[in-house]
Amino acid sequence: MTQIHATALVDTGAELAADVTVGPYAVIGANVRIGEGSSIGAHCVVEGHTTIGRDNRIFQFASVGAAPQDKKYAGEPTRLVIGDGNTLREFVTVNTGTVQDGGLTALGDDNWIMAYVHVAHDCRIGSHTIIANATQLGGHVHVGDWAFLGGLSGVHQFVRVGAHAMTGFQTRLSQDLPPYVTAAGNPASATGINAEGLRRRGFSPERIAQVKQMHRALYRQGLTLAAGIAEIEAMHGQLDGSEADLALLLDFLASAERGIVR
Repeated sequence: MTQIHATALVDTGAELAADVTVGPYAVIGANVRIGEGSSIGAHCVVEGHTTIGRDNRIFQFASVGAAPQDKKYAGEPTRLVIGDGNTLREFVTVNTGTVQDGGLTALGDDNWIMAYVHVAHDCRIGSHTIIANATQLGGHVHVGDWAFLGGLSGVHQFVRVGAHAMTGFQTRLSQDLPPYVTAAGNPASATGINAEGLRRRGFSPERIAQVKQMHRALYRQGLTLAAGIAEIEAMHGQLDGSEADLALLLDFLASAERGIVR
């Protein structure tokens, strides 16, 4: 049965699955939905039009589903949707969306979000990401699957972080970071590819070698961005099973409106 501490305040309009745990002094609002196996820590506030999936663990003092920190926000019923199996550590803040961008902030599955991370309005976080302590995501930021953001990183509004990308400690991103690429610095500059992360995810040595080849075309051969993209496009058919890797990078580059980290 649902385990709600006697000091918690759970609105009668909230919908909690039968085995949800709510810790002392937590506050759960009227438009909140929480799925099976999830736990809400002491002193958390979960509010707004917020849907939380299965097996999520939200640690003490987190603020989930608060109104966006956007002066244009006028009380519209915008949403926050969190998938399954996520961990949100102490003092994480995640805001709902705004009507300027579909009214939705969304997190996928199996994300590990460490203490003091801020996820602003209209962010879209994929699945299997790691966002380390005190990283700050501005509004409308998109983070791809398996990305890793190092502690105290700052991501400017509207920036996109590609799948499998990685930032070092205290990195400032003001342009898009392509898939597979590692970056560090203030401002950020590309330092290589996330080879170790790819190995851990089962990429073969041949696939990693082709990712390195794509990286050289973008960063190591002195080519313009257009010429680097053309060289990457010419890699189609060179390695069986790598077409999805090529498409992931090329599609990202084709839609990079803010430019890319170089």
